[in-house]
Amino acid sequence: MEMRLRPLTLLHMGIKTTNLKLTVAAIMITVINSIPLAAQSVTSDLLAQLKTAEVRDVAKIERALKLEWSRSGSKALDLLLFRGREAMASGDPNAAIEHFTALTDHAPNFAEGWHARAIAYFEVELLGPALGDLKRSLVLNPNNFDAVFGLGSMMMTFEDFPRAEKAFREVLRLHPHHENATIALERLESQGIEREL
Repeated sequence: MEMRLRPLTLLHMGIKTTNLKLTVAAIMITVINSIPLAAQSVTSDLLAQLKTAEVRDVAKIERALKLEWSRSGSKALDLLLFRGREAMASGDPNAAIEHFTALTDHAPNFAEGWHARAIAYFEVELLGPALGDLKRSLVLNPNNFDAVFGLGSMMMTFEDFPRAEKAFREVLRLHPHHENATIALERLESQGIEREL
C-alpha cells in the first residue's frame, strides 16, 4: 500500500507552516542523500532484478520484495501489521494507527511498521507525524520505493515541486517500472512546473 497523490489541507498541528516546510526540506536532503550510500539488505538481489526485469516479471519481484519487507521476525508483530493493514483496507485509519503504534513501540527497528503508520497518518491528514514516520522508515530501509514515493507525495502536498520531482526520480532509480512515480513525473512535466534542482 502506498500514499495516493491528492490535495490536502495543511494542518498546523501546533507547527507553523514555514517551520514544517523547513523540516520537510531537511528530511528530504538527509533521506535522498543517504539512499545511494545505504548498506544493501537481504533484498539486494531482488532489487537488482527489479532494475533489469522485463515488464511481465515486475509484479512478481515487487510482491516478493514487499513480502520480505513485511517480515518482522515475529508472528505476533506480523499480526499487528496485518491487523493495521486490514483496518486501513476497511477505511478505519484511526484503528490502523493504534495497531501500527503498538508495532512501532515493540519493534522500533522494523521499517515497515513506520512506513505503514506514515500512510495511516497521511490518510487522517496528520502530516507532521506522517513525515516523521517516513523518515524513520527510510533510515531503516532506504530502498523502499513506496516510502520514497510517499515522501514525493508529501512534497506535492507542500507544493515543493523540485523536491517532489527529486523523490519521484529516486523511486524510478530503485524501481524503473513504478507506475505511480511515472504518472507523477508526467503530471509535473505536463503542468510545466519549473525545476530548481
